Amino acid sequence: MAPPPNRRSGYSRRAQYGTFFGYIAGIVGALVGGGFLIVSIFNPDAFAGLRGAAADAAEPGGKVVAVGRRETQSFFDVVRGYAVAGVRNAKLERELAEAKIRLVEAQAIAEENTRLKGLLGLAQQDPAPVVTTQLVAATGGSTRRFATLGAGSGRGVVVGMPVRSQLGLVGRVLEVGSSTARVLLVTDTESVVPVRRAQDGVAAFAQGLGDGRLQLRLINLGINPLKPGDVFVTSGSGGLYRPGIALAAVTSVTRDGAIARVLADPAATEFVVVDRVWAQQAEPVATASGTAVAPPAAPGPR
Repeated sequence: MAPPPNRRSGYSRRAQYGTFFGYIAGIVGALVGGGFLIVSIFNPDAFAGLRGAAADAAEPGGKVVAVGRRETQSFFDVVRGYAVAGVRNAKLERELAEAKIRLVEAQAIAEENTRLKGLLGLAQQDPAPVVTTQLVAATGGSTRRFATLGAGSGRGVVVGMPVRSQLGLVGRVLEVGSSTARVLLVTDTESVVPVRRAQDGVAAFAQGLGDGRLQLRLINLGINPLKPGDVFVTSGSGGLYRPGIALAAVTSVTRDGAIARVLADPAATEFVVVDRVWAQQAEPVATASGTAVAPPAAPGPR
């Protein structure tokens, strides 16, 4: 039904007066606003005092809003800083770990060079690796510890070759195919590596425990000189692994040796280097008497 054309507010005088005064207030407000607009156009400074008073009145609320905005921004800055700092710290820790391993290997190689030069006049040099490839798989749930290389006999890999990463020794080649090879990891129970303490040459054998750790057994029994944090490197005995390759760090001391963690974790290793057998790399050298002498070799690991 269409509304009636008569819009009177009934017979209530209060309602009629309210409507009338509402129209009057609207007209007066429009006129006052128009006057203010005209004055502000022709004299912009006329209301500077009013604007200043309004700004002073709004200052406390503005401060509260500014503090809240600043605190919120600081909170997000802190969260973002923690995220960025965490990534940077993780990267720096990895670089520091690699630098420590390189330093230990350098010290071990320097000590080995000094010993060999004094005994045989032999100057050691790092030979070129056979191949650099990926570690495509590694066992994690079985009692045996094997890994698979992405290179085989087609790239010169043969049984017995040592495998290492940038952090240390990983294992040795056990079986070879045309494009892949099976690696016996140093943590396997059938792996035994002749090692020595990097700082003073204390000799030991490192045998895998099958759970990612190594059992270090001292060759010379007596007072156990090992302590947590000691780093062990390959000794070169047996002619399989070249001297000075970082292997493990001691975590706890036992009666006749220690338990150590492997520095080159296969689960965190992507690329590895396959070296030649050390006995094939070390060529005989001539002594002062002109006799050819080969580097000494002890019984090797299984």
